[in-house]
Amino acid sequence: MMAKQRSLFQKYLRVNLAIVLVSFLLIGVVLLIFMTSYWRSEKTALLKKNAEGISVVASQNLIPLGDNSYRIDSRVGTMIDLFAQNIDAQIFLTDGNGTPVLYSQSATTFADSTRTVPLAVVQEAMQSGYVGSTTLGGIFQNSYNVVGVPVTNTLGTEIIGAVFAASDAQYLDQFRVDVLKIFVLAAAVVFAASFIAVGMFSYRMVRPLREMAMAARSFGAGDFSRRVPVTSQDEIGQLALAFNNMASSLSSSEGMRRSFIANVSHELKTPMTTIAGFIDGILDGTIPPDKERHYLKIVSDEVKRLSRLVRTMLDLSRIDSGELKITKQRFDLTDTVVNTLMTFENLIEKRNIQVTGLEESHSVFVDGDPDMLHQVVYNLIENAVKFVNEGGVIELHVTEASNRVNFSIRNTGAGISADEIGLIFDKFYKTDKSRSQDKNGMGLGLYIVRTIIKRHGGDITVKSTEGEFCQFDFWLPKISQVKEQPKLQ
Repeated sequence: MMAKQRSLFQKYLRVNLAIVLVSFLLIGVVLLIFMTSYWRSEKTALLKKNAEGISVVASQNLIPLGDNSYRIDSRVGTMIDLFAQNIDAQIFLTDGNGTPVLYSQSATTFADSTRTVPLAVVQEAMQSGYVGSTTLGGIFQNSYNVVGVPVTNTLGTEIIGAVFAASDAQYLDQFRVDVLKIFVLAAAVVFAASFIAVGMFSYRMVRPLREMAMAARSFGAGDFSRRVPVTSQDEIGQLALAFNNMASSLSSSEGMRRSFIANVSHELKTPMTTIAGFIDGILDGTIPPDKERHYLKIVSDEVKRLSRLVRTMLDLSRIDSGELKITKQRFDLTDTVVNTLMTFENLIEKRNIQVTGLEESHSVFVDGDPDMLHQVVYNLIENAVKFVNEGGVIELHVTEASNRVNFSIRNTGAGISADEIGLIFDKFYKTDKSRSQDKNGMGLGLYIVRTIIKRHGGDITVKSTEGEFCQFDFWLPKISQVKEQPKLQ
């Protein structure tokens, strides 16, 4: 498991660094392309500007010859050298046939008088201007950036030649190398900083997942006390918060499960011990014959107690598995309440409990499962009788509205504390932790009650004032909203 966690960190780190590296490469390529283009355009503009300057100077310093030809004043050669030195280039002036007339001292190639500029290049320069990267037909040993502009006569009426300005393209290559060196150095520094930042960020991102994994292993070992620190409000923080909530829920469920197991063990052990003891006493003659009926009545009560326990467990199993089926029929809810109340008559009289609210009751019909709703009423009345104070009051009401039936049961007594109100319908939850009053409960009665009522399309609520009273209210639709469910074959 730890290897997987480390590999997750490494994978996340590698992916982020790969993205950073690819981004740098793309930026470098784009930067190099734009810088090269900018350098070339700037260099071309500079060459053209100087070539045009020489063209103007040459036009202004023409000496006409008698045969419709011209000679350029030698002072122009000085100007050409000056311009060439300023822009670190070669400048040369040719006639219409490409024969060099004047050239800068840097243009040593033209010392060989046999070299001429290709006619096509000269004609293009004389017509519309020339821009290109070329060796000029072998004049240069490597490629040069060349700009050519026309030269006109003094009056500007005739094009008599061209001026060319050329710079070695190797300068561009050197410029690219320099730019690349600067970029690589800067990228290395930024990449190192990015490596540290991404590493720390990746570790922080993965750390909560590691802690969750460690906490999950603790949960697997039965320890639900571990929690994951919530250090942010983003998705990871929300996941950590949800994980902690899940842990709290599991811890609560585990506590209730253990309490439930303890309760069930106790509830099974006590009646079974009683039953076995009394039956053995009857069989071996320890209990005299005249006392057998009395002890058999106790055995019968304990068997019924076991039966209720098993029925509750079966109901819980059916609820959890989704197999709780409702068989609808129309019946009198008031009659169910009265008949259920009669089963507690002896206990009510014994504790001197006053029952009110049913003096003027009338039949109230509802669509639902009679057996399940009888269990709901039974559990609520049993709770009221169990927790009402000695000589207290139990108040019951069955009323109807236009589209629903309401049932209310209220008992005086200790009530329920405010911090327990929201928990009493939870599975396995018991308000009487000491078992002083709720000796037979397992914390399932109200959970089953709420489940049955909701399956009928109704709802149940509770309100209580500690030390005064507790009241449960539920409502059911007159016409059942429960859909028929297909039975398993």
